[in-house]
Amino acid sequence: MKYAFAVVVAFLMVETAQGQDTLAPKELPFTISEIKKLDAEELLDKKEGTFVTGVPDFSVDPLNGFGYGVEGSLIFNGKKSNPFFEYTPYDKKIDMVLFNTSRQQREFILTYDQPYIFHSKWRLRGEVGYEKNPNLLYFGLNKNTLQTLSQLSSVDGIPSNNTSDNYTDYENALGANGNFNTYTKEEYIFNVSGEYALLDSRMRILAGFEIAQLNITTNESEASRIRLDALNHAMLGVGKSLVTFLQVGIVYDTRDFEPDPNRGVFAEVTDEYGSHVLGSDYNMNKLFGQVKFYKRLFPNTFKKVVWANRAGAGYTFGSSPFFEYQDEWSSEGSIEGLGGANTLRGYKQSRFLDRGMYFVNSELRVRLFERVIAKQNVGFGLVPFVDAGSVFNTVNDLTAKGSLRYSYGMGARIIWNQSTILRFDLAHSKEDQQFFFTFDHAF
Repeated sequence: MKYAFAVVVAFLMVETAQGQDTLAPKELPFTISEIKKLDAEELLDKKEGTFVTGVPDFSVDPLNGFGYGVEGSLIFNGKKSNPFFEYTPYDKKIDMVLFNTSRQQREFILTYDQPYIFHSKWRLRGEVGYEKNPNLLYFGLNKNTLQTLSQLSSVDGIPSNNTSDNYTDYENALGANGNFNTYTKEEYIFNVSGEYALLDSRMRILAGFEIAQLNITTNESEASRIRLDALNHAMLGVGKSLVTFLQVGIVYDTRDFEPDPNRGVFAEVTDEYGSHVLGSDYNMNKLFGQVKFYKRLFPNTFKKVVWANRAGAGYTFGSSPFFEYQDEWSSEGSIEGLGGANTLRGYKQSRFLDRGMYFVNSELRVRLFERVIAKQNVGFGLVPFVDAGSVFNTVNDLTAKGSLRYSYGMGARIIWNQSTILRFDLAHSKEDQQFFFTFDHAF
């Protein structure tokens, strides 16, 4: 499957390279709204041609240990004579992640993205990936996960003298049952989607297909929350699973530059349908929607200050495995759970889990300076942020007193040749403090 995808990618690269300049300079084959056009400043910095951006990926994480690998992008910007040069962040892009940790996490991901493929209104996205992670966390599968860590200690049978809501104290109290909340996930995944532009490219309709083979396991010689819930029929998904989805959605997008917007709105509603008819082990339906808003502030005073905001919510219907509750499908990539690097940064990944989740994020992206270093355009900025969110099962849960969780922090950004964003975030919550180094903005 991955080799077939690679062949398709190679074919598309050759075909688009051959047809790249067949149109007259600046002559668009169809109308694109001027609000999609890059700012003059962004356009001035945009490089022609093909280039590689990438860095060694080193990290230290209390769950996964010392990590090492590489993350990078192969970016095809084309020439300024390409009629889409002023309207797209790139002609096409291939991203790669190759990662390993001292605690046996393994990850390989290859993604492809090409707007206006063959100079048409279609956009193609695709992904192949493999991951094995023995350090994932599971605290339950309902609104009870909103309980404090000291309350969970009582529920889970952890020594009652653990009265702290600090995550490190909670871990220490587990003692010999140190892996009580952990499980292992091994996953092979392939997905492909197409998007068709409408309303002068301000709107897109999309359709896609995803197939994933998963294996969820635990150490049967130790106490385990996920195994207890599976034995009590409180959840589905432990063991081997095949999951397939038909995906549809609609997007409204007026951002000027997708990787690092200055202005505009992005709004989408997506739906994933899984069925035995499609070969899936589960019958389910997943609905997700989000809105992002970007506004540039003080343009005559500062190099670049952008106020960025996001609100999103999703709900899973039917007989779904637990791992699908924490995976919301967006046209720009999956959003994995409430907690972790992209939703509620001060809490552990998937710390809170139920059929529904919602979240809001706000960032102030301040560009301090830009320099040309070794013919590479490099910018540096600071990003204070606030995150909030919760999980729910029924409408009444949405307004339940004390259900909202929030975190806050400070981030740094390195912007490399405009399209590659290196993100460093230090986040705090009443339970935890976490540091993240990854690619791309959180939203």
